[in-house]
Amino acid sequence: MGFGSYDESEQQDQNVETDEDAAVNVHENDHEGEVEFEFDENEDALIDRLQDMKDDDDDGD
Repeated sequence: MGFGSYDESEQQDQNVETDEDAAVNVHENDHEGEVEFEFDENEDALIDRLQDMKDDDDDGD
């Protein structure tokens, strides 16, 4: 029944040796700054294009 049984003692006190010098530092390339985007089209034109893409997608189903 189910996915099989397991020994609960195998799930307790699992010690893992790690080498922190070899670990990946996820914050190594963090930076602070700003990002700006410039568009050739105005907001309404972009929204119209998005709606056209959604309509095209609906036609494909």
